[in-house]
Amino acid sequence: MTTSELEATRLKIATLIADFEHELQKGNLRTRVLALIPVFHQLRHLGSSLIPAEGKNAARDRIIRYFQTYPVTVIKGDELMVVSGIQDWPRRVRELRVEFGWAIASGMTVKDMLADLDPADHMTELAGMRPSDYVLLSQKQDRDAAHRWHLANSLRGSNLSVRDRILAFFKESAGQPVTGEELRYVSGNKSDWPRRTRELRTEFGWPIVTKNTGQPDLPVGVYVLERDRQSPEHDRTIPDPVRGRVLQRDGYACKNCGWTHAAWNRSDPRHLELHHKKHHVVGGDNTEENLTTLCTLCHDDLHRQKAGGTVG
Repeated sequence: MTTSELEATRLKIATLIADFEHELQKGNLRTRVLALIPVFHQLRHLGSSLIPAEGKNAARDRIIRYFQTYPVTVIKGDELMVVSGIQDWPRRVRELRVEFGWAIASGMTVKDMLADLDPADHMTELAGMRPSDYVLLSQKQDRDAAHRWHLANSLRGSNLSVRDRILAFFKESAGQPVTGEELRYVSGNKSDWPRRTRELRTEFGWPIVTKNTGQPDLPVGVYVLERDRQSPEHDRTIPDPVRGRVLQRDGYACKNCGWTHAAWNRSDPRHLELHHKKHHVVGGDNTEENLTTLCTLCHDDLHRQKAGGTVG
């Protein structure tokens, strides 16, 4: 719609509101309600016309176009109501997330993440979101999202604990990014899903990484189980802040062979681990000076070479 057409619609709305003065004087409830219906129709028409023509074929198209215009920006639900031009806009948001793979997180999901005390999961740029707010975490569309949501739906109804449901979901999606919104759904909308996810990494040794815990190129609110393999028990005691600083210091690359996440593929699903220079079992500390970054292949090779002695 051109600027002149937008102005024409605005004038129609102004006229309808001016005419409503007469309905106020009549004092009949139903005639007042009926007089406001055209106002609502024109307002929806005006809002949906704000999106450029090439992106407004349907309400769903207008919503994602709006999100893409303002990525990683807190968007109020009322904004989506305006640009969609329909009342059932929440269903369209869910379709974009579930069927079309857009990483749209609700304020409730982000609130759960922020409530977790682990600083590695803290997303300060999204603090202050309300339950009715939304954010597009990444401009990249995930074509496998529909399959994962089907899997999430089957796990959600199982008798497994929240942590075991989340782990099963991760293992079925090993090597692929999953969103906090998916993990929240798998948990049955339990608010402690971020803590259970963190426990899988820090207490049970599953190599789950985020933007702040091993894979800085990930969007905020996105998780990856790098490989269906638990870390050695002694490596699970390394605090996340220390782990993050060591990985950053070593350039997120194996110090032996140079492997990085950029070289990842399904036929070589290795990931990065930290190795104790002075073995942990003989008093080696979880300090930056005593830790170095190795890929799982080099780490395993090093441990095999020292199989006759004490390993770290």
